[in-house]
Amino acid sequence: MSKYIIYFNQAWVGEHTETWFAARGPLARAVVDDMKAAGAYVFAGGLDEDPENAFSADATSGTLRFTEGPYVRNPQFLGGFAVIDVADEQAARQWAGKLAEACGWPQEVRRVK
Repeated sequence: MSKYIIYFNQAWVGEHTETWFAARGPLARAVVDDMKAAGAYVFAGGLDEDPENAFSADATSGTLRFTEGPYVRNPQFLGGFAVIDVADEQAARQWAGKLAEACGWPQEVRRVK
């Protein structure tokens, strides 16, 4: 079994109405329920949509520092992710495809090493 992370950048979501988003939520939750039933689910969640609510930890100077806000201010930031544990890349592709269809925006997939 291999773990994969399926994720999306908040900028990929696009502009939609509240009604559109409300219709997508149950579809995405159904995919997560299917992941759980198939034994592929490890963890999934959406992230706070305001990156200014993030904080950063940096020890590259030799001293640990915490700063409020994102490490690098950028208009593109992680919006949500799912970690799955599946037999192979083909299975990861299938789950990513299901999430992409349910959410209505692209998903990127990487194997966790």
